[in-house]
Amino acid sequence: MPAARAAPAPLALTMGEPGGVGGEITVAAWRALRRGDPCFYAVDDPARLEALGAPVTQIAEPAEACAAFSERLPVLPLSEPVAARTGAADPTLAPLVIESIRRAVADALVGAASGVVTNPIQKASLISAGFAFPGHTEFLGVLTKDATMPRGPVGERLRGPAMMLAGPALRTVPVTIHVPLAEAVRTLNVEAIVRAGTLAAEALAHDFGIERPRLAVAGLNPHAGEGGALGDEDARIVAPAVEALRAAGIDAAGPLPADTMFHDDARARYDAAICMYHDQALIPAKTLAFHETVNVTLGLPIIRTSPDHGTALGIAGKGLARADSLIAALRLAAAMAERRSAL
Repeated sequence: MPAARAAPAPLALTMGEPGGVGGEITVAAWRALRRGDPCFYAVDDPARLEALGAPVTQIAEPAEACAAFSERLPVLPLSEPVAARTGAADPTLAPLVIESIRRAVADALVGAASGVVTNPIQKASLISAGFAFPGHTEFLGVLTKDATMPRGPVGERLRGPAMMLAGPALRTVPVTIHVPLAEAVRTLNVEAIVRAGTLAAEALAHDFGIERPRLAVAGLNPHAGEGGALGDEDARIVAPAVEALRAAGIDAAGPLPADTMFHDDARARYDAAICMYHDQALIPAKTLAFHETVNVTLGLPIIRTSPDHGTALGIAGKGLARADSLIAALRLAAAMAERRSAL
């Protein structure tokens, strides 16, 4: 008889901004998932989460998490207690926020965690404390830059990072992410579009189980440039990128007018939309499924997902925060880990 497959490692859940809703939704997600899968542990302050209403067990290593998960929320403690003020971001706590991310990533890199799920961070608070990255995506790319990428059918997969917004009815990948719109237009190039499309196609095949991924590539300008009347970027940059993707064996269509790409019939024709800038990707994803959309980082040697919302300082502590997106992020990370382990 073949040997039984070992139980998957737990997921590592980071603290996020401690003044926001991360703690509340962590507790709510544990309550929703504790009688089933996936198992996770929080890299956080045990006393902080216990004060939010969860029975907590402090663990010394990730391997202890799943045995306790059905009865108590496993917490791998940070180096110091977290004295946060609900509803306010505190730059003095930035080192602990960053520590939580670093420790979760370190666990995933050695296989002690099957993936990393990140609670939302307050970027302005971290940047004011010296954080040199515009967001999680870029920081995770640096933290994992020396690790070997997983292999695909033709060799090592392309290294990112890139962002995907994955919801029940739509997946979008922005080519440019956390930059002003004027800079996104100025810096857009063929290579960046091809890279985003390749990362998306590889992720769809290996992490989402789609055998022959189909990509729809959005135009930059209204009506995809209207034959040059509304800008030449679509003919000069986007169209050659689509041809390069096709030449590489990727099923890609475009450039397509973005205003007709996201209705029901159009979405049935592709598995992911490659978008030219941040809001072109995020607005349709969040409009269709605000509470279920998940932020996935593509092109990492580890799995990383996140709820697709911010720290919600304005509703923190008021009992209004919903854990739907975090629960979806945990479930998607576990499914991705299962698929990678089967390759």
